[in-house]
Amino acid sequence: MNELDGVAVAAVAALDDDLRRRLYTYVRQARRPIARDEAAAAAGISRKLAAFHLDKLVDTGLLTSRFDTLGGPKVGRKPKLYEPSAAEIRVQLPPRRHDLLAGILADAVLSPSPTAREAALRVARSRGEQAGAEERARLRPGRLGTERALTVASTLVAEYGFEPSRDAPTCVRLRNCPFHPLAAKAPELICGINQAFLSGVLAGLEAPTVEAVLAPGAAECCVELHQSPR
Repeated sequence: MNELDGVAVAAVAALDDDLRRRLYTYVRQARRPIARDEAAAAAGISRKLAAFHLDKLVDTGLLTSRFDTLGGPKVGRKPKLYEPSAAEIRVQLPPRRHDLLAGILADAVLSPSPTAREAALRVARSRGEQAGAEERARLRPGRLGTERALTVASTLVAEYGFEPSRDAPTCVRLRNCPFHPLAAKAPELICGINQAFLSGVLAGLEAPTVEAVLAPGAAECCVELHQSPR
């Protein structure tokens, strides 16, 4: 589980508490900033207890807070106000990345390529190259040998839900397909998109000694990362 998934799990876990869930629902449905006093009165609890739970919801990213005044300027200390955050919290185990696939297919539909499949594969590779290039720029790793390339690539594709497993020094198996529900419906297309995206990642990382190869049935994902025979 990557860091973002851990944040999502923590946010959902915070709502397991009935009182905290009621406070969150009240703030969300209010559609305006809510002060601690109002939240406490709505929940029938003390202001101190309301503050504790509201701040917990801020810590998990479900709410945001700021010090401000309600209804115009007032004398004295500004109250702390709470509002729902703009973050979209999703938890899927194993992780799925329908947003990535949707973006690839949307760009493919708008592409001038002669067929939708060709466009989808081209866009998938381009997205992968961009992700790989950004990771390389961040790490500045120099020349990547096979072992280092597999390590860097594994860390990166884990963020996209592929769940890499280093089963051999020259091979990384991918234990999860982020697009699994759709892979059952269109396996050739989805496997092709996976391979194109992962090949793009390796190109962006400038890792010529590693390649993304189709290995249907070998693991949950139809693609593995292998040392290139070239």
